[in-house]
Amino acid sequence: MAIDHSAFETYLNGREPEAYRFFGAHPSMEGTEAGYRFRVYAPMAKEIDLIGDFNGWKPVQMAKTDFRGLYELFVPQVQAGQKYKYHILGCDGFWKDKLDPFAFQDVLYPTNCSVVYDPSVVQIHDEAWTSKRDRCFDKPVSILEFHFGTFARKKDGSCYTYSEMADILIPYLQKMGYTHVETLPVTAYPNDASWGYQALGYYAVDERYGSPADFASFVEKLHAAGFGVILDFVPVHFAVDNFGLEKFDGSCVYEYANEHEFTQWGTKAFDLGKDPVRSFLISSLVYFGRTFHIDGFRLDAVSNIIYWEGNTQRGENAGAIEFAKRANAFVHSLLPGVMMIAEDSSAYGHVTKGMYSEGLGFDYKWDLGWMNDTLKYYSKDPIYRKYCHNQLTFSMAYFYSENFVLPFSHDEVVHMKGSILNKMWGNYDNKFANVRNLYAYMYAHPGKKLNFMGNDIGTFDEWREFKPIAFNVLSYPKHAGLQRLFSDLNQIYKSHPALYSGEYDPARFSWIMADNADQSVYVFRRESAEECLVFLFNMTPNFYWDYDVGVPYEGEYVEILNTDKAIYGGWNQYNPKPILTHGKGGLHNQKYKITLKVPSFGAIYLCYKKPTVSEERPYLSKDPRANFTEESH
Repeated sequence: MAIDHSAFETYLNGREPEAYRFFGAHPSMEGTEAGYRFRVYAPMAKEIDLIGDFNGWKPVQMAKTDFRGLYELFVPQVQAGQKYKYHILGCDGFWKDKLDPFAFQDVLYPTNCSVVYDPSVVQIHDEAWTSKRDRCFDKPVSILEFHFGTFARKKDGSCYTYSEMADILIPYLQKMGYTHVETLPVTAYPNDASWGYQALGYYAVDERYGSPADFASFVEKLHAAGFGVILDFVPVHFAVDNFGLEKFDGSCVYEYANEHEFTQWGTKAFDLGKDPVRSFLISSLVYFGRTFHIDGFRLDAVSNIIYWEGNTQRGENAGAIEFAKRANAFVHSLLPGVMMIAEDSSAYGHVTKGMYSEGLGFDYKWDLGWMNDTLKYYSKDPIYRKYCHNQLTFSMAYFYSENFVLPFSHDEVVHMKGSILNKMWGNYDNKFANVRNLYAYMYAHPGKKLNFMGNDIGTFDEWREFKPIAFNVLSYPKHAGLQRLFSDLNQIYKSHPALYSGEYDPARFSWIMADNADQSVYVFRRESAEECLVFLFNMTPNFYWDYDVGVPYEGEYVEILNTDKAIYGGWNQYNPKPILTHGKGGLHNQKYKITLKVPSFGAIYLCYKKPTVSEERPYLSKDPRANFTEESH
C-alpha cells in the first residue's frame, strides 16, 4: 500500500493539523482483505511489535517504512472494539508496552489498552447550529463549567453516561439561562484525582462516561437545545504513567530531555518547541472540532506556554509561543466560529491579539487578576473595604487590553480554598447578601461570564472529584433565592444589549462614582444604541433611604434588578416605581441626578430607554419621594 509521505513530512514540520487521519488504527482494504492499518511515530525505537486481541497478544513486528521513525502494519480481519498495544524496544534497551498516542478509544486501568475504533462512524446532525455559530464577540456568553462525574450521580453512586448527562443538564441550563457549557477535560486520563488535567489519550474520549458515539450524542443534544460546548484542553503537560507518552521509544519523543522535563504538577511537560509535538496537539484540537463539532477550547496553563515553567524570571519560551500561534491559526482557519480561550495568569501582552501584531491569536483570556482582586475584596470586613477600594476599580484600567472572560472556576473552590459562598465576609445572612452582590457585580462588569457548578446555588462545601454537587441545599430559602438570582442575571444579561454589545469598546463604559471609598459605594454605566444601564453597588451594611446618584440622561430610570428582593433571600428594600431625574443641576459629573433607596449590601441595576425621535419627554416629578413606596421587610 502506498504511503502518504507528504502527510508524514508535514507532521515532522509541525504543520499537520490532521495527523489523526494518518496515524493510529484505520480501516483499510488491501488486496482482497479487509482489516486495519496501524501507524505510529517512534524515531528512536529499535523495534516495534503490535500485540492485541486479534493476534492472541503475540508480538508481530511492524515495518519501519521511513528512516525518521515511521512504523506500520496491516492486519486483516481486525474488528472495531478489539484491544491492542505497541510493544516497543526503546533506545534505552528496555521493552515497554505503550498505548497508541493516536488511539480513538482507550481502556485504562487495569488493562491499559488502546481500542480499535473508526471515528468516521460518529454522526452529529446539527447543521442548523454549526452553520450559524461564531466566536460570540458581540453576543452574550455565560458559561457553566462542570465535571461529568460530579454534576450528578445515579442513586447507586455510579456515573451517568455522556448522553444521559445531556438529558439532565439541558433542563438545568434552560432554567438557569446559560449559553454554553465547559467540560473539564474529557481526553482519556488514568487518575481520578487529576480531574482530567493529567491526560494520556489526546484523541480518546474518556471511557468513564461512555464511548465516542455517546459523547457525540451529548454534543448533538446540547446543540439541538441551543447550547454551545467548550472543552478544556491541556497542551502543557501529560501523565507520567509508563504505558503512555512518557519516554515513548526510550527517548523524549514528547517531553523535554533536560531540566524542563517535569512540571510543578509532577507531570511531564510537552516540548512545544518540537515540530512533531506541535502537529500532535494541533491535530487533537482539530480532531475534536471536526469529529464532535466542539464550539470552543479553553487551553489550560497558558502562562506555562509563554514562560518557562510559568515563571517570568526564567524568560519567554519562544518555541512554545510559536506553538500557541500555530494552534490558534489552524483552528481559526479550519474550524470557523470555534472559540480559543486562554487560561493565562501572566501579564503577557496581546494574548488575544492577532499573530501579525505580535499576539498569540486567542479569542479570549480568563481575567484571573479580576477574579483574585474581587474575591479578596469581598472577603474583607466592610469596615476595612474603604482601604482597598481600588481593588474593584483597577480592572477597568486594563480591561481593554484583552478580550476577557470573568471566571469563578473550579480552581477557586478546591484544595481547601473553600466555596465562593464561604469566602464571603460575615455571618449566614451577610454571606448570602455579599454573594448576591458579588454575582450582580460580575454580570454588570464587562466581559464574558464563567461559573463553576455549585456557585449558582451557594454550596458551602468546596468541590471534590468524588462528591456530587449538593443540590439538596435548594430546600433552604437562601440557596433557592440565590439560584433565582442567577437565573434572572442570565436572563437580564441576554436581553439587554448594553451588557454584551460592543463590550470591548471603551466608549460603552464609564464610571459615575469610582472614588467614594468612605461609603464603599460604586456606580458605573454601560450603554448601547437603545439603552443606558446604571449599576450601583453598596459594599457595606449601611442603608440609605434617599441616595443621590448622577445620571447622564433626563427622564425615567427603571430598576430591573435589586439583590435585596425577598425572592432572592433579601429584606425587600427595593425601588418598585420608575425613578425620575429631578432638581436643577447634575451630580458626579453627570448632567442629571436621581434619588433612590439603597439597601445594605445591595446591588441595583437601573435601565434608561433612549427615546426615539417621535417620543415625547416624560413628565418629571419635582418631588423625588413621589417615586417611592415604602416596602415592608
